[in-house]
Amino acid sequence: MSTMFRKFIRKIQRSYVFQNYKNIYPYVKPYWGRALLAVLVTIPVGSLEAVIPWAMKTYIDSITHGNVSMLTKIMPLLIIGFTLLQSSFTYLATYMNAWVGAKISNGLKFDLFKKLMRCDAEFFDQSVSGTIQMRFNNDVDAACSGLLNNLKMFSTRIFTSLSYITAMLVISWQLAIVAIIVLLIALCPLTTIRKRISDLSGKSVMAGGAITSQYIESFNGNRIISSYNLYNYQEKKFTYVLSETFKIMIKMVQRTGILSPIMHFVIGCGIALIIFSGNYLIGKGMLTAGGFAAFIASVIMLYQPIKSMGNDLNAVQLSFLAMERVFSLLRADPKIRSKSQAKILKKISDGIEYKDVCFEYVKDRPVLKHINLKIKLGETVAFVGNSGGGKTTLVNLLSRFYDVTGGGIEVDGKDIRDLELDSLRDKISVVFQDNFLFNGTIRENILLGKEDATEQELQSAIKSACLDEFIGGLKKGLDTKIGERGVLLSGGQKQRVAIARAFIKNAPIVILDEATSALDNKSEAIVQKAIDNLMQDKTVLVIAHRLSTVRNADKIAVVNYGEIVEIGTHNQLIRKKDGIYSSLYNAQLT
Repeated sequence: MSTMFRKFIRKIQRSYVFQNYKNIYPYVKPYWGRALLAVLVTIPVGSLEAVIPWAMKTYIDSITHGNVSMLTKIMPLLIIGFTLLQSSFTYLATYMNAWVGAKISNGLKFDLFKKLMRCDAEFFDQSVSGTIQMRFNNDVDAACSGLLNNLKMFSTRIFTSLSYITAMLVISWQLAIVAIIVLLIALCPLTTIRKRISDLSGKSVMAGGAITSQYIESFNGNRIISSYNLYNYQEKKFTYVLSETFKIMIKMVQRTGILSPIMHFVIGCGIALIIFSGNYLIGKGMLTAGGFAAFIASVIMLYQPIKSMGNDLNAVQLSFLAMERVFSLLRADPKIRSKSQAKILKKISDGIEYKDVCFEYVKDRPVLKHINLKIKLGETVAFVGNSGGGKTTLVNLLSRFYDVTGGGIEVDGKDIRDLELDSLRDKISVVFQDNFLFNGTIRENILLGKEDATEQELQSAIKSACLDEFIGGLKKGLDTKIGERGVLLSGGQKQRVAIARAFIKNAPIVILDEATSALDNKSEAIVQKAIDNLMQDKTVLVIAHRLSTVRNADKIAVVNYGEIVEIGTHNQLIRKKDGIYSSLYNAQLT
């Protein structure tokens, strides 16, 4: 017997229900008192349900026998009192569930947000914004609110059912047995719900994410849509997404929609059988009219919520599946992370070295092939070459946005994979071609480089980035709102805000990824001056399209098809008349 019991316990522990509640318990623990109260309150809510049919039996039997007692007279008032008490408990249960659910949801969302911030570049390369929103936000809401609301509902119904079954057993144990057998038969189809919807659940999330992505894409690309009259194109894409979502929804209905009608039919047959049996018992004098009326009322009240339980349990299963997706995200470790014994990079005293570096985004399709390069402390190295040759990948590997697939990159003789990731990135400032600015003020965006910077440091960064004249002409100065992605600033202004952000960070390594290639000549001149200020006393890696901007680099590496094919100073490379660099340089002059 003990062996069977242990097997039963192990089976429960392996069940997805137990695992889901085990996973979510740490988030419930801080609020367990209120969570427990929310469940306990459902006991009187459910238990008081049997009061009305029991009162009906007493009332009908009293009237039938002409025995109108004081209890019979005040029965309406008692029913009102019980209903008021039950309603109060119902409100309390609803409030407590909402409060606990929101707290748990916020805790999960915060942990998922931290997880999202630590996801590596490959994750974002392979994901779309709508799917991320669905998995990191909507799934949490579905998991928490769905499970808690349904836990309250099922807890209430369990105690409601127990109270009705108790009342029915007292009134007529014979009819109660019939009612319970019918109930068990009606519940049988619910055991297949999880199998029916598990494969569609993930597709439903992807479809919902696709719809959200269409909205986000249309919002961000509104000017391109207008400029190219892409209204019909976008509408066709959206129509296709809606059509796919519709197909998934219909499949979900096809697989689960039949459950409630089946239960409805079984329960209808059960009520008919109970009426038939009741007539027999009344005829034999084994049941009073009041008892029969109370029994029928109890059966109807017991069966009524059961009829729709197929849909309710469907919602519960979707909540469980959403929870499984949430915790699969929380359990997943990013590919790019610090080792357990990683060393903190306190300062850079030597330089950077690429040792036989190979890299591929897709297996067996190399992007970089056996790159070897030394960059001394304080040296400026420019990477030039054909588009798609691997220049940006080279500098992205230094920041560990990706990890090399062969060879290694060293800073001061230490492989960067052995360094604590945050300490490595603290030593690097990056200015991209299209710098991301956050919705907020100019001050807030610059201070992202160093949140605790002094006013003197802030003003120095502004002056060095050639922003002082521009900011001085603004009514609100540094506190001017720049809009989402800095949309209210010009390209050159955005670049200078990004340069000021890099200035205030004051990292010893600076990466400039085609920082001036998208600007007009006037804006480029101002930004180039700011960049020249930024490069002073720094180790600089420059990716350049306009070769005139890197003439003064200490070293120029020509990268073609993943290999460094030429390396030297501007004067050394320009003398190679058949060289790639001299050909590119002369082509830009003509």
